Amino acid sequence: MSKNTENNHSLLLKQLSALLSNETDLLANAANLAAFLYHNLDQVNWLGFYFQQGDELVLGPFHGQPACTRLKIGQGVCGTAFAKQSTELVEDVHAFAGHVVCDAASESECVVPFYTAHINGVLDVDSPIKNRFTAADKAFFEAVVEIFKQSIHQHV
Repeated sequence: MSKNTENNHSLLLKQLSALLSNETDLLANAANLAAFLYHNLDQVNWLGFYFQQGDELVLGPFHGQPACTRLKIGQGVCGTAFAKQSTELVEDVHAFAGHVVCDAASESECVVPFYTAHINGVLDVDSPIKNRFTAADKAFFEAVVEIFKQSIHQHV
């Protein structure tokens, strides 16, 4: 069975929830989430977080090749998703106006923004395959972000 089946999404969400349930530290949970998903999803070459600092998104915990450290809000896939407050599902990053190339191997991308009382940012997932992400993947990553937000809800 492929690691990306919709049936597997439910299991991964349960495992992720258990992994993050006893910790409220932002960085610890972001790091564990990035590692867990990176190693449990097929055809993903970069997965991680950017956190808002002023008018920029600054690199947080991730897995994959070294990444752009700072992204302007409103620019690129991450900055656009954050500014529009909606998930960006990009089938071909090279066709996305203003795409910021951090990893030349990336071909498609899914970015889910999040906003909490303590921290704002995005979960960014890249693939070396065009059209890698489906509507089911979008819903899955949005559920992942909800689990993450709940885990840091009491973060001070």
